[in-house]
Amino acid sequence: MNRFNLGGPTYNAAFLTKYMSPEFKTLLVGGEIDKSENSSLHILDDLNIKPIIVPEMKRSINYNNDLVAYYKIKEIIHRFKPDIIHTHASKAGSLGRWAAYRCNVPVVVHTFHGHVFHSYFGPAKTSIVKSVERSLAKVSNSIVAISNKQKYELCEEHKIAPEDKVTVIPLGFDLEKFQENKDSKRIQFRKAYNISDDEIAVGIIGRLVPIKNHSFFIDAIEHLKKYTDIPMRFFIVGDGEMRSEIEQYARSKKISFTGKKGEKATLTFTSWIKEIDEVNAGMDIITLCSLNEGTPVSLIEAQASGTPIVATKVGGIEDVVQVGKTALLTGNDHKDFADKILKLASDSRLRHKMEGYGWKFVESKFHYSRLVKDMEDLYWNQLNKVGLKKRVFATA
Repeated sequence: MNRFNLGGPTYNAAFLTKYMSPEFKTLLVGGEIDKSENSSLHILDDLNIKPIIVPEMKRSINYNNDLVAYYKIKEIIHRFKPDIIHTHASKAGSLGRWAAYRCNVPVVVHTFHGHVFHSYFGPAKTSIVKSVERSLAKVSNSIVAISNKQKYELCEEHKIAPEDKVTVIPLGFDLEKFQENKDSKRIQFRKAYNISDDEIAVGIIGRLVPIKNHSFFIDAIEHLKKYTDIPMRFFIVGDGEMRSEIEQYARSKKISFTGKKGEKATLTFTSWIKEIDEVNAGMDIITLCSLNEGTPVSLIEAQASGTPIVATKVGGIEDVVQVGKTALLTGNDHKDFADKILKLASDSRLRHKMEGYGWKFVESKFHYSRLVKDMEDLYWNQLNKVGLKKRVFATA
């Protein structure tokens, strides 16, 4: 995988590494995180997974680093002699699949955790990226899309791979903790951040990077401050390269903000919080305003906690939520986005009704046990196609 930063890809790769059937011996390889990102190595530690880290496999494109990483991956392949290489996301997908192809690995699988075919680069660079991905798809036995919408984009819209090569397998997570001790977690979080009982807490969770579109969130806050007297507090949970710019944008909109835990302000920057179950329990509304998304983990976790959602209607979000039941979706209009937040903030009965739908929706659809079973079925199917038949194991 690309790197061990917080997010869906780490959970996905970690659960597949840990919980595959005994027939599969696994080895997890990943790059280093950027300094602006929060490490997810604690997830691997909790599962007792010891990954191989390739320091040169970084987020940004660098010819020298990428070349060194490529040869290191080839060396790992020669030592481990895998029947399957499964790559996750763009950088690992490029280096890992090409190394697997050159080393004659029988089965090559790649998962798109979102994509970079719009809202990331200009037209020229996007065209190059698409061309590279089409070439890599040809050396892949199977492509995994994490939502139906993403499969449509890969096959029909961007023509990356033919439909019969792409299988939809949603992500999987350990979600039970979001149902445990919600009341006590809510009290604990709101006490730590000095949130009054009558205040509606609205959060957005994720990396502070351009694609997450936090300025849109700031615009919605500005609109709400003008048109409602409902006491509301807003929280940006996460960190990243855009933090100073987002703070400056809030300042330009005359929105008071703080980075201190117990200090009162309209907007609080919490930085990264590992106990995200406590965050969701403490919030009344979770939002997302990205320009592009694959399967946003924050929305799955919000539903597992029963926290209502307001989000932009992009990427695979419609496959992750139940529109009108667990989430209200909007287009690229911050005023409509703000109005939907206000609708939830002013109607406690609606929030309570939406809370009841969340857990029922995600409990089985996004659990890691379902992910592992679906992926094992895909692996065996591809192994059979290349003549590596499923072996029968006897137990005593």
